[in-house]
Amino acid sequence: MPSGFIPARAGKRRISMADVAREAGVSISAVSLVANAREGISEQTRDRVLSAMHRLGYVPKGSNGSRGLKLFSLLIEQLPLPVLSDVFYAEVIHGIQEEAQRLGYAVILQIYGGQLSEEELLRQITREEIVGLLVAAGGDISDAMIEHLAATGLPVVLVETLVRSDKFHCVVADNINAGYLATSHLIQLGHRRIGALSGPTKYSSLVDRLRGYYAALGEAGIAPRPEYVPPPKSGTPKKGYLQMKQLLALDEPPTAVFAVSDKTAFGALDAIREAGLRVPNDVAIVSIDNVAESAHTEPPLTTVHVPKREIGILAARRLHELVVGGDAPPTKTLVYSDLIVRASCGARQSTADLAPSGDVDQT
Repeated sequence: MPSGFIPARAGKRRISMADVAREAGVSISAVSLVANAREGISEQTRDRVLSAMHRLGYVPKGSNGSRGLKLFSLLIEQLPLPVLSDVFYAEVIHGIQEEAQRLGYAVILQIYGGQLSEEELLRQITREEIVGLLVAAGGDISDAMIEHLAATGLPVVLVETLVRSDKFHCVVADNINAGYLATSHLIQLGHRRIGALSGPTKYSSLVDRLRGYYAALGEAGIAPRPEYVPPPKSGTPKKGYLQMKQLLALDEPPTAVFAVSDKTAFGALDAIREAGLRVPNDVAIVSIDNVAESAHTEPPLTTVHVPKREIGILAARRLHELVVGGDAPPTKTLVYSDLIVRASCGARQSTADLAPSGDVDQT
């Protein structure tokens, strides 16, 4: 286990907010409001909670009776691969851990999915000496669930995800602009038949990247073609591969493709090679993330660099500010991205709608 991470059940068992909630017959969020001296509940409920605290010997976090260990809980959904092996989030988590450790916190990594229910998660984040919560990626961690977690009174910072219906502190890549930059590059090279390999709509970051694709098309006066944006196949890690095969089977396939992530583009490259076609001679491709592997594909992948480690650092720093400074108006921090041009796009097309054939110089 990386330095700075500790097991979720570290330390001696202590009376938690969940214990007090059961004793008083109220919700965990009600106990949190009392423990943090906040408004929002009746005096009768407050008295019941305070009585339960007294009977159980509950010691609020940060008081003289606590263990003094300051923890950040980092919550992320269960991914197909171990999260610390994920080509994108491993770097984000490294930035979180690095900055949290510098600021004097340890980090508990909690994976949502499998055996960990929302109820169990609520018990865990109130059982430990957790002073703040980071929620990364979104996905199966729904907006409603994030709102339930925030109701415990813990400061919450979202990492590379948003709650559309409410305002939370968050640190995200400039995903709309990333999709715009990637697609605009293809347009500048002369492409007009541009497909898009989208991602699951449960990820706000991938939805925003696709919005950037549509924005670039609209600015260039290119009408979007629904058949050029095949939906991702659920339940399979080969989404980009399958989407690309669907595009290549069209009577008039695109001459260029925008992928919402490098992982998606890797699958697309496999499908193009399998079809006996060449990148960029037959199909140009550009994506987003700039994970380490993108520089070593064949050909190397043109991609929009997302500063993953820096996102983690800024998220941990923001959570620390909320822990020590208390409530503050929710802020959304956008981290800028840059286009990294490699060989997967080729040179400028000689006409606006050139058929994919012939050799193209590399750029």
